[in-house]
Amino acid sequence: MNTYFETVQKKFADLKQKKDVIVLGIESSCDETSVSVVKNGTTLLSNVISSQIEIHKRFGGVVPEVASRNHIIAIENVFNEAIKDANISIDEIDAVAVTYGAGLIGALLVGVNFAKSLAFNLGVPLIAVSHIEGHISANYLTHKALQPPFVCLLVSGGHTALLQVDDYVEHKLLGTTIDDAVGEAFDKVARVLNLSYPGGPNVDKLAKLGEGKIEFIKHNVLNNTLNFSFSGIKTAVVNYVHNLEQKGKEINVPDICASFQNYVVKELSEKSIQACKQAKLDKLVVAGGVSANSFLKQHLKDLCEKNNIQLFMPDLKLCTDNAGMIASAGYYYIKKQKGLSNLDLTGQATVGL
Repeated sequence: MNTYFETVQKKFADLKQKKDVIVLGIESSCDETSVSVVKNGTTLLSNVISSQIEIHKRFGGVVPEVASRNHIIAIENVFNEAIKDANISIDEIDAVAVTYGAGLIGALLVGVNFAKSLAFNLGVPLIAVSHIEGHISANYLTHKALQPPFVCLLVSGGHTALLQVDDYVEHKLLGTTIDDAVGEAFDKVARVLNLSYPGGPNVDKLAKLGEGKIEFIKHNVLNNTLNFSFSGIKTAVVNYVHNLEQKGKEINVPDICASFQNYVVKELSEKSIQACKQAKLDKLVVAGGVSANSFLKQHLKDLCEKNNIQLFMPDLKLCTDNAGMIASAGYYYIKKQKGLSNLDLTGQATVGL
């Protein structure tokens, strides 16, 4: 291990000055097995994703053990396809970047161990990438001219936060959820409405057919802070549905979806604008799987136009977990000489915001 690390330390330092850097990214934090090849942080040469949605749909959510086993089955084929799509030889890879956290430990270990083996065999630097910074970096692939500083709204199944991104690998926390992540709230509401997994997209789809007139709770949660709370709205929806069931009344699923989504999106959007004003920044970047939500996209667009704030959102294919964002982040780690790891790297269920 020491011999490997000593060898790649110099290579890692030299890559900072290299004109063209090709990073192979690996992502396996949850239920997508993905391998990608990215040039200079912004050019996507390939981005292969093997989704397990259909596998986990029968369980109503991700089963960690099932996810891990399917990552093992998929990862070699996904890697081979990514190399083929990128039209490169593996000898052209300058570094291997991998998600080490946050995520499901068993799932993470599949990607981490594959990355360690690959980096060792190629004799190239192994870069440990935070899943959070990966989501932010998805925007550099979509908006090649985007540069920090900016405010980032991070919205996913595991995280909800407002970050002030001062540099490509430096950010500070402005606000976060004090309970449930927004993606988690979407999934729990979908479950009580008997909508199939994944819940978020189904809530979004049905909300377009409903009227958002149900006031589950007052719109004043943590009003004087940049923090979020979604436990209250989630519980209110669950209680509302259960009360209707007990009384034998009709459950208008589209109206419930629309009302729930309206509340959540307004919380996210209004506090994002507030964060930009407090930070005195005119760029808002959105990251994470919930950035695919159609109402969030439109509401943020309207508010940003009204407040003269530039809005940046990733392409739909880059909203959810993918290795392209990890490879992109890996490139910026190289430029800042951050994240070089030895072969004792392991997965972590949580990483700090």
